[in-house]
Amino acid sequence: MGEYVKNKKKTHGLLRYGLLGFFVVMGITGCGRGTMKEPVTVTIWHVYGGQAESPLNDMIAQFNETVGKEENIQVQVGSVTNTNTIHESVLSSAFDDPGAEELPDMFVSYPKTVLAMPDDSVLVDYRDYFSEEELDRFIPAFLTEGQINDRQLILPVAKSTEVMFVNKTAFDRYAKDSGASLSDLETWEGVFRLAEDYTKWTDEQTPDIEGDGKPFFVHDYHFNYFQVGVESLGESFFTKDGTGLAFGPAFERVWEPYADAALQGGIWLQGGYATEPLRTGDAIVSVASSASVLYYSDTVTYADNTTEKVDIISMPCPVFEDGEKLVMQRGAGICTVKSTPEREKACMTFLKWLTDAQRNVEFVTQLGYMPVTQESFETYLPDAVARLQNPMYQSLYQAFQQTQEQYTFYTAPQYDAYLDLETRFEEQVRQKLQIARRSLLKSPEQPREELIRATLESFKRDYQP
Repeated sequence: MGEYVKNKKKTHGLLRYGLLGFFVVMGITGCGRGTMKEPVTVTIWHVYGGQAESPLNDMIAQFNETVGKEENIQVQVGSVTNTNTIHESVLSSAFDDPGAEELPDMFVSYPKTVLAMPDDSVLVDYRDYFSEEELDRFIPAFLTEGQINDRQLILPVAKSTEVMFVNKTAFDRYAKDSGASLSDLETWEGVFRLAEDYTKWTDEQTPDIEGDGKPFFVHDYHFNYFQVGVESLGESFFTKDGTGLAFGPAFERVWEPYADAALQGGIWLQGGYATEPLRTGDAIVSVASSASVLYYSDTVTYADNTTEKVDIISMPCPVFEDGEKLVMQRGAGICTVKSTPEREKACMTFLKWLTDAQRNVEFVTQLGYMPVTQESFETYLPDAVARLQNPMYQSLYQAFQQTQEQYTFYTAPQYDAYLDLETRFEEQVRQKLQIARRSLLKSPEQPREELIRATLESFKRDYQP
């Protein structure tokens, strides 16, 4: 009898553990979906680095090994390219062009890309996934740029702005003779005054060669100089319908010192990026996207093939003496494509992780971008800047901090004609001023004031569609 009871207990025990094992297996294989998350893989197209070396790819690998592993989420990089290529690829996918790839779960985008899509309702409104408190942590102007048709379609993850880059080595040589100061570069009036003087000074360095004075200043985006300048003086740069430019009194105010310096040779009017004339010593001061720090060099190679090590420093963008401290914001954000609740939530988990105040600073300081939240700027960026080894990057982030504290970020309007207005402006303004410069060289006795005004009238007449 005792043996029977003992065997019966043993049988019940085996049965109990067998059933337990059965339910565990069933949970793992999917019947118990409530106890274990299904694996979710989401894809992204981005622009941050190259396919082989990319700070964002490194961050994604870190996410996949930590939070991603815990949450059963994997982020997969589908493409690393530039913003123009992604713009074209996204539109090709959105219009279902033959051979186009399917849209990824996430892609880097400027507002112009979303505006050009046939249907932006395929994109997630981030207000459905980020609480009001979470969105309030972002720099307001950075969020505003991504608001299209009353929806938050673009989430900022890394932003840039325009800053002034200065070849301080060359500037100090000039300043020693002229008495110029870096503080002169804080205003546009000061920049253009020095531009005229510098061209004369460089010409005088070679008295046996006539007319070889060099430009002082180069702007990557002439359109932005005028746009932000006019707006900072309290006038609208664009017409009310967004199809043209207003050409009001503030435009003339912005035009005159710029054109005067250009006619006298102080401004670089050729094509290409602002980095190039600084690399060759053909200019010593530029205004460009802060992200272009990646392409500035601490070595200048002159026309005679000699080289010189230089210090490149950054300063906040100049402003007009009686204008608002306004500066263009740049840099794309990330759009998320509607799919399933699980995939959309997976994307949000990753994006919230990437825009965490401390982690976002870790990410952007590898690229020369600004973080996107107020807490990042105030709490984590100062320590990150102190740890930077490259003096050029240290100077850039000091300029960032000063810009964030003192300036208002300007958001370009979302007009359908914006890209066309910008492209035609860049081409024609350089062309008109180059013609006027040659005219002045040929007939230096003509009054500059009249030539400046005549050039403006010619530009306005030919620019209008």
